Formats: sequence, structure tokens, C-alpha cells
Amino acid sequence: MAVRTIRIMGDPILEKKSRVVEEITPKIKELIADMFDTMHEQSGVGLAAPQVGMLKRIFVIDLTEYVEDGKAQVFINPEIIETSGEQTGSEGCLSLPGKNGTVTRPNHVKITALDENMEEFTVAGSELMARAILHEHDHLDGILYTQFVEGELQDNVIDEEEEE
Repeated sequence: MAVRTIRIMGDPILEKKSRVVEEITPKIKELIADMFDTMHEQSGVGLAAPQVGMLKRIFVIDLTEYVEDGKAQVFINPEIIETSGEQTGSEGCLSLPGKNGTVTRPNHVKITALDENMEEFTVAGSELMARAILHEHDHLDGILYTQFVEGELQDNVIDEEEEE
């Protein structure tokens, strides 16, 4: 498919509430595929449709490199059912490249959504999965993680050995 341009903080679309997806069309299928391509190209773990300029209630997550049972998933019209616990950690965003900040979020989330075939599913996740789901879900409501940052934003530090 294609890599799309990621909207950067300050773009008004990132502050708007996304619309419900009523049906899967060829354009929606293309959007989902492009979102995975874009996320992987930027080495992200999640990406929401508003970040590529589409006000649709869709986000994708791929944690396969980070958690044992992680997988690539699409969430359409997601609804958070419950949250519990608390975790505090570093969080970044493809719409704010080169920065990260300390954010406290629930440590556990349970969410219901539709998959790419418009079939409902429910998934629960903790730690990184919970953080990713909650971060991307916020994007659908026009909320950026910077609203929750404790203290100042930090510059990402790149480990030169990791890059090689």
C-alpha cells in the first residue's frame, strides 16, 4: 500500500473528534493498510486515523516486537469498557517527533471494537498494550498525550549502538 504523511502537533485535525465508521468500503480498507505501512515505516506501535488526516474512529496497534503475545490489530469504533490500576512511564507520539514525556495512565484496559470485517471483538490489555490503546483512543477524541505530561517534554535520546 502506501505511507501517508503524519500530521504534526499544531495541525487542527488532531484536535477534532473523529466520526463513526458506518461500513467498510474500499477506501477504508486502503486507509487501514496505509496506516499499518505508515506506522511501521516510522517505527511506531500505534497510529490513529486523525494522525494521517482522516477523521474516522480507527486506530491500529502492533506490539509484536514488544510483548510475547502481541499482534497487529485494527480497532474500528472502539469503546473503552473499563480501566483499572495505574502506571507511570515515558510516552511519545508520531505526531510529536523527537519528544517524549512522563504520563500516568491506567495499567489495565478492556475495550470493545470492530475489526476490518466489522465484527465485534473485546480485548483486555495491561502495561504497554493498555498505554498504546488509551493513547490511540485519545487521538479519536482530539486529545494528545501532551495534555497529560507530568513535568516537561524531553528530547528523545537515540542510542547510537541500537541504530547500527
